[in-house]
Amino acid sequence: MGMSKERKEEYFQRMEELINKFSKLFIVGVDNVGSRQMQQIRLALRDMNTTILMGKNTMMRCIVNKYITENPEHNFGRVLPLIKGNVGFVFTNSDLGEVRKVLEANVVPAPARVGAIAPVDVVVPPGPTECDPGQTSFFQTLQIATKINKGKIEITSPVDLLKAGDKVGSSEAVLLAKLDIKPFTYGLTLEAIYDNGSVFSPAVLDITDDVLKAGFYSALGNIASLSFSTGITTMASVPHSITNAFKTLVSIAVECDEYSFDKADEYKAAIKKG
Repeated sequence: MGMSKERKEEYFQRMEELINKFSKLFIVGVDNVGSRQMQQIRLALRDMNTTILMGKNTMMRCIVNKYITENPEHNFGRVLPLIKGNVGFVFTNSDLGEVRKVLEANVVPAPARVGAIAPVDVVVPPGPTECDPGQTSFFQTLQIATKINKGKIEITSPVDLLKAGDKVGSSEAVLLAKLDIKPFTYGLTLEAIYDNGSVFSPAVLDITDDVLKAGFYSALGNIASLSFSTGITTMASVPHSITNAFKTLVSIAVECDEYSFDKADEYKAAIKKG
């Protein structure tokens, strides 16, 4: 049963208010996230000036289309291509990096269910199990090397059970359940970021000041090298040119007793002591 007309109007109004109130948002995937977990995430974000909004794609697209028609100067229409699949919006005016930490921290372990797609590689570690020797044939069927140790089955080497993207079969699900292994974790997955009209990948948040500095210094070095190769002086090459000229003057002063200057005297004195 769908929303009533009144509820739809409330939802439309609510989303438009959030678009006007917040300048940033995460587009998140909500597959396998239950209502209880969602409530925990909302509580974790309670003091961060952040609001989570879920809804049907058709309704969300309809609201965005209506909003950008009424506000053609607004860039919110750039999120339209991202409203697909089971997604929601996390609106915020707080620091995106801090909000991301909260979202990524709120995950729950989950068992491997038959038919599910493995989001990560699953490797069963070697070691003792709680399975009795009567279940040895089950492990043999899966071609898992075992031995009996103190009346229990022990796996003797790591088992590459699933690769990311594989569909979980009944044998894999039963094995992981027997071993009490919950290999997957589920939470809101960050798919994209909208920030004041720009849309970009969450990976951009991994770019720290140190990364930017390293890239800047590397670019300066490349420009200086190009300047020396072409003989064209640039601001990047001038410090190196001055340094090289100073080294040349010092080397001349060191070899010439009749000529010196203050900075060269230090090197000449050091050579004599050596």
